This record gives sequence, structure tokens and C-alpha cells, in this order.
Amino acid sequence: MKCVILQPSYIPWRGYFHQIQKADIFVFYDDVQFDRRGWRNRNQIKTPHGLQWLTIPVYSKRHQIEQTPINNIHICWDTPWNKKHWSTIQNAYGKAPYFKQYRDRIQSWYAQKPELLSDFVIDITLSLAEILGLNNKTFLRSSSLSVDGTKTDRLLAILAKVGATHYISGPSARDYIEEQKFREAGITLEYMEYHYPDYPQLYLPYTPFVSILDLLMMVGDDAPRYIWHTS
Repeated sequence: MKCVILQPSYIPWRGYFHQIQKADIFVFYDDVQFDRRGWRNRNQIKTPHGLQWLTIPVYSKRHQIEQTPINNIHICWDTPWNKKHWSTIQNAYGKAPYFKQYRDRIQSWYAQKPELLSDFVIDITLSLAEILGLNNKTFLRSSSLSVDGTKTDRLLAILAKVGATHYISGPSARDYIEEQKFREAGITLEYMEYHYPDYPQLYLPYTPFVSILDLLMMVGDDAPRYIWHTS
């Protein structure tokens, strides 16, 4: 049983969905500390004026935001940021070949007003996974598993809880994963390698590290060929 454990992110890039594709069980790691400079509440799209951040304003009710688990981060609704994000996406991709195919679904995301960041970004990720044909996976939240521990020990506890025998990790985790503990637990370990073909983009220069929205707008249903069907 292959498993990925990954923090929820806002409209992630294609590598995130490649990890979903490789997994039998995908665990949203939603009860670890929020990272203000990470991808939990922001991502980039391409526009005629270059890369642009889409950032969801957030706050914590009880503690400093950096000390708060992701699943306790609240969305700030003091400003209509959702309307701005949708308007920015329309302006950036209105002339893209497949904008009309996804327009209604994307607009529906921004018609919501959820209280918690994790609910909003996980729902969007599940919607995108369905578009990519990945709705046959098992999706869980780590906060629902009642697992203790820190770092590698906690990862192993989650893997044991879900019955996983193979763990798929992002490459940057090599710096902190204690591989010996995986061997002792009898769980095989695989690191992702991201080697993806270029695809046409509306605006130069070519930039691969943007939200998957860019890929979908440009190639539509052919998107998987640019992620995991890379022959």
C-alpha cells in the first residue's frame, strides 16, 4: 500500500498531483504548524505582466500564526479577496484554449466562504484531482487519525495507522527523514523526481513552477500526459 503525506496547499503545482497519482492513500498533513512563507495559502499564476501571487489572507484566533496548526488557521473575510482572485484568473487565462472548459468549476470555488483555510484548499485540491481522473484515491486528513509523535516518528505512526508499506516523499525531505527508522519499520521509501516536459504557455518566458491551473488552461484533458504520462 503506497502512501503520501503532504501538507495541504492552495491550487498546487503539477508535482503535487503526481504524488497523488502515485499513491493509494493520500494524507493531507493538516495538523502540523502553519508556514507563513510556504504554499498553504498562496501560489503563483502566469499573467501578461509576469508571475503573480494569489494569497489568501489568514489569521489565528488563539496564538501567533506561526505556532498554529494548519487546520486551525482561519480565513480573513474583511476584504473580498476571493473576488479578486477569480478576477485575476479570468484576466490571466480568459484567452487560454481551455478556459471555458473549467470556468464554471473554478468560479464555484470562489463562491464559497469557508471559515478554515484547510477546508477551502483541500476542497479545491479534491476538485482538481477529480478533473485529472484521480478521484479513485483514498484521501484522509492527519487530524482525523489521532496520531502522536514528531518528525519521522509521526510519519511512521501515520503510515502504520493507515496500513501503508511504501512511503513516497518529496525530494527535499532527504535532509530530515531518518531512513534507518523506515528500514526498521519495514516500510520502503521512495523520493519523487520531477522531470516534466514543457507545455505551451500564453506568456514568455516559460515557467514550470506555477499552479496547475496554468497547465489545465493550456492543454485541457491532455494534462496527465505532461505529469505522469511522460513517455
